[in-house]
Amino acid sequence: MKASGWGLEEITPERVQLVSPSGEVLQGTGGRHSEYPIHTEIMAARADGGGVVHTHSPYAVALAAAGQPLLPVSHAATYFVPPEVPRFTDTADLILTSDLGKRVAASLGSASAVFLVNHGIVTAGPTLQVATVAAVLLERAAHQQWITHGFRSWPTWSDAPEALSKRDHIYHPQALDQVWNYLVRRLERLSHAHGSGLTSTTRTLAGGCHDRAVTTRGRGLPSSRADPMGCGVPILCHGL
Repeated sequence: MKASGWGLEEITPERVQLVSPSGEVLQGTGGRHSEYPIHTEIMAARADGGGVVHTHSPYAVALAAAGQPLLPVSHAATYFVPPEVPRFTDTADLILTSDLGKRVAASLGSASAVFLVNHGIVTAGPTLQVATVAAVLLERAAHQQWITHGFRSWPTWSDAPEALSKRDHIYHPQALDQVWNYLVRRLERLSHAHGSGLTSTTRTLAGGCHDRAVTTRGRGLPSSRADPMGCGVPILCHGL
């Protein structure tokens, strides 16, 4: 988990903490972010939980707050629908306790994403890459749905069989890897354009952190560009 008080673009290996399931900082210095129970409890609940992302992406937050379901009006939405994206409504406050983290995990279940209504989103996947791509796709799908409604007509969308077929054709594992690799390449271009190198930690985490947090399951802190995913239990990076 990155230490609090630092922006994502400021992250170096020295500013990443190793955090225990109980929130104890085992390695690193500085303050620890408060919503770690989202990540630790989902990782504990899901055997396939290789990565967890929490973000406050604006279109997804607005869609959930409006009480509208995500509809498969675009390719991106078919990654999640059917079934409907679950909604966590127990509280819109921060998820600061193990009990609330467990309730978020229960709402997520085996889904790829859950709306934290009036708060943000959480995505999960078998790897950090997949969870990050899911967060990107969910925000894109919500944005595309908002654009669709802006045309002031009755929208159309794929029925369940077609949506599932599109998911198989478009979002197979190799395609998700390609999206992740594109995000990393784009981050590298932006980094070089601003005249700064891309650290192993930035390469690993900032490629999909958005504004809040990423967790990944592994065996140690990021160490080198040769092994950008050599990271551990659990690593989160948070916004300020």
